[in-house]
Amino acid sequence: MSNNIKSFSILTLGCSKNVVDSEFLIARLKGNELNYVQNIDEADALIINTCGFIKPAKEENIQLIQEASELRRRNKLKSLIVFGCLAERYADELKTQLANVDHIFGLNSNDEILKALVQNPKTELLGERELLTPKHYAYLKIADGCNHTCSFCAIPLIKGSYISKPKEILIKEAESLVEKGVKELVLIAQDTTYYGIDLTGQRLLAELLRSLSDIKGLEWIRMMYAFPKGFPEDVLKVMEERPNICKYVDIPLQHVSNKILKSMKRETTRNEIEKYIEKIRTKVPGVTFRSTFIVGYPGETKKDFDELYNFLKDVRLDRVGVFTYSAEEGTPAFPLGDIIPEEVKEHRRNLLMELQQKISLEKNRKKVGDTLRVLIDEKIAENQFKGRTEQDAPEIDNAVYVESKELIESGTFVNVTIHRAEEYDLFGSVV
Repeated sequence: MSNNIKSFSILTLGCSKNVVDSEFLIARLKGNELNYVQNIDEADALIINTCGFIKPAKEENIQLIQEASELRRRNKLKSLIVFGCLAERYADELKTQLANVDHIFGLNSNDEILKALVQNPKTELLGERELLTPKHYAYLKIADGCNHTCSFCAIPLIKGSYISKPKEILIKEAESLVEKGVKELVLIAQDTTYYGIDLTGQRLLAELLRSLSDIKGLEWIRMMYAFPKGFPEDVLKVMEERPNICKYVDIPLQHVSNKILKSMKRETTRNEIEKYIEKIRTKVPGVTFRSTFIVGYPGETKKDFDELYNFLKDVRLDRVGVFTYSAEEGTPAFPLGDIIPEEVKEHRRNLLMELQQKISLEKNRKKVGDTLRVLIDEKIAENQFKGRTEQDAPEIDNAVYVESKELIESGTFVNVTIHRAEEYDLFGSVV
């Protein structure tokens, strides 16, 4: 226990779910009179929230921890704490590999971190968050863990079974965020559409969305990470009825070859995927469809890849991300080996991204001359601002570059006439 720790900094690695975990931790520590500083050089303690999802992330995490260990060795830090997904999964290995790390904790370890840094901590401070995002948008983590058994994914090994956060707690959290100035909530979980099954045996996402959309001042509600199998149709009804629920669906499809889907244990087929997309586009006209795919999965032949390529060419999704397969120990796919050469994986990924780039450019060019509602995220230069439309999630999707002689505060909605389009960006001026 340290009684000379007065300030701390936190380094958050990995996904937006980790961002939320760090936000709750910062509030707990600040509530115990520790000073939060962004600059590591000004901190007595550094806390690293780790990601253990895929090999490249793990390697990046280890490198950053080693750099921090050197600061600790040179007494530039009084305490170094590592926690989160990587620490949960590889605690024993990390303890033997990493010198100068004072504490290694797994998931849900806020109490342990508190006790490591503060004498006689106040543990009743629960539920507050210190936003790491710009003040006008925030992530709302509605659940943790996962009950799916996708063969390539280590999340169930790390986080365990799916646990929904009770609706009344989420509503209070959302109301508190809106009071602080949040205009956009981004709903996240390993599978947002599974929400509620562990609580009642029924999918409750539509009910949650309806309650959230009733919160006064909440302008955009965006849903991420929906699983294709069992997508609840009542969600589409709410999305169509409520104007503050973004007409935006993010469903990681991962592949379309039936052979690969079966090996991935994705619980669906290409035919079902095509029906999902058609149904969503029919029931929510103008919907933006985002998805992610994996190339180089063990056994993916050129024929399998060509099928995926032609699918994307025909279906013309709005937003696409492509990842190369990473073999993760302990997953059902790990015994299959990592048999496709990295250069083949990268080539396939590049082909898909080049295709999507063309599709995105064509779709963007059709918006030239339109006037779109844009949420301003930041000022980037004199008379220049950067924002997003309803079609774009923060940090991962397209941007709109806006000219305005008047200052526009971050978090303000403006109407923008689009003058020019590039592959992933739109350019316009305030009406």
